[in-house]
Parts: sequence; structure tokens; C-alpha cells
Amino acid sequence: MKGFKSFLMQGELVVIAVGLVVALAFSTLIKAFSDNIITPVINSFAGGGSSGKGLGWTLNGQRIDMGAFISAIVYFVVFMAVVYFVIVVPYRRYMQRRGTTVFGAPAPSKTCPSCLSAGLPIAATKCKFCSSDVPVE
Repeated sequence: MKGFKSFLMQGELVVIAVGLVVALAFSTLIKAFSDNIITPVINSFAGGGSSGKGLGWTLNGQRIDMGAFISAIVYFVVFMAVVYFVIVVPYRRYMQRRGTTVFGAPAPSKTCPSCLSAGLPIAATKCKFCSSDVPVE
């Protein structure tokens, strides 16, 4: 039980769990905004009322609702922007203060001239895949 408690109280796990809960809450909020504001506004441009018509057409008795599709695109873009600016940016700053880089550019690497394996560290002198000598750049 002690090991499980230690696992649960790790800083990164707590931050991820809080981020997930916040993301789910924002998802619900943005979905309501999209369904109740964006979709009716888009459908109003096509002259649809509350009868379920709007931006779209009927094909063989099946409704193709473009307003709902455009609303889903808006929902996705807004949701991802919220996740980025509310969770990713503050988490990146927090981890930088702790001396860890997350969500950053990958470290520079080189390719082995013998086996053409990529991802070798720049300072490597031997390939970790084929053990051949690699020139230092």
C-alpha cells in the first residue's frame, strides 16, 4: 500500500490527473457553447429555423447537417486552444522551473553512416545499433 500511495503522490501524475479533469470540464463547456451558439448561428445563415433544417441538405431521406459539422470543427479548434493555453503552457513553465524541458524541440541528433540509423546523440562516437565508429560533428 505504501508503494501505491507513493506512486499516486508523484508530482507529474497529480499534474496530469488535474489536467485531465480540467480538460474534461472545458470539453463540456465548449461543447455546450458549440451546440447552443455556433450551430444555430451557422444554420441561421441558411435560413433554417428550429425545425431542424439549416445549413445542409437531404439525400435519399438522410439529413447531411453541415452546420453540425462546422460546429464540430469550431469545437475542436477552440478546445485544443484552451488545452494548449490553460494546461500545456503553464505546465511547460512549471517544468522549466524544475529544470526539465517538456513539449520542446527534440535534441539535435545525427545518423550513423554505416547502418543509417537516426537518432544518435551529437556527441556519440559509436553507433548504438551497429557499434561502428561515428565521426564527431
